[in-house]
Amino acid sequence: MSKTVGDHLLERLSEWGIERIFGYPGDGINGIMGAMGRHAEDFDYVRVRHEEMSAFMAGAHAKFTGQVGVCLATSGPGAIHLLNGLYDAKLDHMPVLAIVGQQASTSLGSDYQQETDLHTLFKDVSAYVETVVTPAQLRHVLDRALRVAMAEKSVATVIIPNDVQQMPAVESPPHKHANVLSGVGFIEPRPYARDADLQAAADILNAGEKVAILAGAGALGARDELIAVAQALSAGVAKALLGKAALPDDLPWVTGSIGLLGTRASYQLMKECDTLLIVGSTFPYAEFLPREGQARAVQIDLHARNISMRYPIEQALLGDSAETLARLLPLLQPKAHGAWRESVERSVAESWAELEDKAMLDAEPLNPQRVFWEMSAQLPDDAILCGDSGSHTNWYARDVRLRGDMMGSLSGKLASMGSGVPYAIAAKMAHPQRPVIAMVGDGAMQMNGNAELVTVQQYWKRWSNPTFIVLVLNNGDLNQVTWEQRAIGGDPKFAPAQDVIDFPYARYAEMLGFRGIRVDSPEAVADAWREAFAADRPVLIEFVADPNVPPLPPHIEFEQARHFLGALRSDPDRWAMIKQSAKQILK
Repeated sequence: MSKTVGDHLLERLSEWGIERIFGYPGDGINGIMGAMGRHAEDFDYVRVRHEEMSAFMAGAHAKFTGQVGVCLATSGPGAIHLLNGLYDAKLDHMPVLAIVGQQASTSLGSDYQQETDLHTLFKDVSAYVETVVTPAQLRHVLDRALRVAMAEKSVATVIIPNDVQQMPAVESPPHKHANVLSGVGFIEPRPYARDADLQAAADILNAGEKVAILAGAGALGARDELIAVAQALSAGVAKALLGKAALPDDLPWVTGSIGLLGTRASYQLMKECDTLLIVGSTFPYAEFLPREGQARAVQIDLHARNISMRYPIEQALLGDSAETLARLLPLLQPKAHGAWRESVERSVAESWAELEDKAMLDAEPLNPQRVFWEMSAQLPDDAILCGDSGSHTNWYARDVRLRGDMMGSLSGKLASMGSGVPYAIAAKMAHPQRPVIAMVGDGAMQMNGNAELVTVQQYWKRWSNPTFIVLVLNNGDLNQVTWEQRAIGGDPKFAPAQDVIDFPYARYAEMLGFRGIRVDSPEAVADAWREAFAADRPVLIEFVADPNVPPLPPHIEFEQARHFLGALRSDPDRWAMIKQSAKQILK
């Protein structure tokens, strides 16, 4: 048969170096799926259980590889399902291409079955969105979509009606008016800080006596340079959640995560510094940064739109974080490791000791902090950790010490439930030789994690390293929201909304051919992790955790305490809450 638009689409993706596509079939993309069968050797097509998962996986692929992630969905409901995962990629600045089917172009505007206004639907989430209405248009639309996604680190969407997919391909548009010729290839934008700006930034940092650094996702590729600058400035370094892997946590001056999920050491660092260097971060919670006027501030970022976004910046440096830090370093006057650095390191040591003490406290039946503390001690140096959104995110942020070449990520700015298992699958597809751990709450497992374990079953035997572990924190509660209602709204737990029904997670994993482990004794936690890391197949560990261990912020404001006390009056779990909160606060 003659080459179709569907064939041309896949061949052009190959020219761009795309090798993996996450998707789910449907009649709105029959022309593309037919071509996929003819090009099966060119792509690793990963069939998910739900289109939202394909978008999550595409964004995670971008996070863990630095490449553009690609997802594919049919028209109507399939396209709509993509949106949450695409917003996750957009808000975390990940390059993702969404290829979406549409009803036949001849039927558009007729209120046809599964006809939706996809251009309007994807307009907000996409930096570029276009519908291909003729075969000659495909080449330049696809080229532009990929280039925009990579250049702007965002989502681009290409919509192709199903009749157009099956039309004869036009690989080279006619060389005449109203046709557009385009090419394959991309050069990454590279802002370059001016020498005068570097010197001005160095003057501010050199004048500071108590320098703090905040590292975000933009610092992930700048570990060596960040260490060198921190040492020269005798600074402490706090990390935003998406920047957790930017520096290893075994450095004595790395204070750990910052914010509601952060450590006491990070809180103190920001409250006591007189100079702040922000590297690749748009951390949103201003109350955990220095007070306005307290600290002079320098910010390094690729994008001018991010400057002074969260804190008044005296000197901005536009550029790649590694390159900019390397150019800044020779201009810095090394500071002696005196009282400031000593106080930071003392605070870090105290913070780790406090976290260990809290992790080892008794709970009914398990203290969730201990689950993460014991895992942290046994993680291989090349592990990849994939989080979800829930109370377990607190324990990942605080209790897990990343070291070596570990990677870690989750749904950051969107903070979407249901991201943990698809993120882990994408990480394992990209790095089949590395151990991968998904950290998920029982609510997220019931939302979509259980279904995506079927995807794991479909593909795991091809992975060179079988270590794929799903940590399920089974506390019978949508715990993060329950605690937010108590501490922020002053409302007691509303059980009909917050209770999570029981489900046999470990036994379900065994039904799928995995190792299932259920732990409800603190003495068994460490051994369960040893068993999981030694297994010859994927493992699901179900930890039966106490929902009443509070995810306390590093500093409790008066209003939070007042709301919490107000919620206690009628909360169905008030006595268990009082008991566990007292233990955590007094420790």
